[in-house]
Amino acid sequence: MSFCIIMNLGIVKAVFHKELPLAKFTTVTISKNADGRYYASILFNQEDEPVVAINQAIGVDLGLKNFAITSDGSKYDLPKKRLAKLENNRKRKQKKLAKKTDKTSNKRRKAKRLVAKISSKIARVREDFLHKLSRSIAYENQVICVEDLAVKNMLRNPNLAKAISDQGWGMFLTMLKYKAERFGHTYQEINRFFPSSQLCSATLLPIPMLQNGYDSLGVRFVECPHCLHQHDRDINAAVNIKNEGLRLLVLGTKGSAVLGSPQIERLPCTSALGGDVRPKTSGRKKSTPVRGNPQ
Repeated sequence: MSFCIIMNLGIVKAVFHKELPLAKFTTVTISKNADGRYYASILFNQEDEPVVAINQAIGVDLGLKNFAITSDGSKYDLPKKRLAKLENNRKRKQKKLAKKTDKTSNKRRKAKRLVAKISSKIARVREDFLHKLSRSIAYENQVICVEDLAVKNMLRNPNLAKAISDQGWGMFLTMLKYKAERFGHTYQEINRFFPSSQLCSATLLPIPMLQNGYDSLGVRFVECPHCLHQHDRDINAAVNIKNEGLRLLVLGTKGSAVLGSPQIERLPCTSALGGDVRPKTSGRKKSTPVRGNPQ
């Protein structure tokens, strides 16, 4: 059994999720969740040692059918069955809570605590998956290339808002960024308007079948008319993200350009293939600093 000595509280029984480092800690923050559990966050003052990566670079494409698809062909999914079971359990608990109209009764307080307990369990299951996947990718790869997704704009779609919010893309990218920096690796974001899912990863030319907007979302495998090879839509997009991220990392440019478009002659650019696009005014805050080319 483990204990934690806290000023003004004394000796408190605690459960540590991992071995504490041999370093001096500065602060301890204690918080209480809605389910009644207490958590202590301990801040240590130590320097992170760089990690030698196994792979040079990787591109990560985020989606709904599969949570994450990498350029090496790997696909990762959330524990959907477990989350669905917990969601159904929460719905039952919420129905029971709605029937208890007396807000001062102990039965309502107990039912409310049960709903909070299930909600906290769902959040912990999803966060555990995000932590493990982000650490694995950040630990094994020297350069991690991802898209700068506008999650807030995507949530405006009423048909996909629930599915997108349950994925946790923003939290995953935040974890991926700080863990890559902790291991001494490079986190590179590309422009959100770069058409990674519409280009052939071999020729960088657009594939007509994938340029129909929402009508092309059901197409998972497509044969490119230029290279005459069949591509997996998601893996092809991840390869394009990796190539574009490496190009931006070498050039230090802000925008994304496509081979064969007029923009390739006037880097850096801020628009994608197919005409003008809206200016970047909203969405998730860009976490990669932008460096302009020296003139």
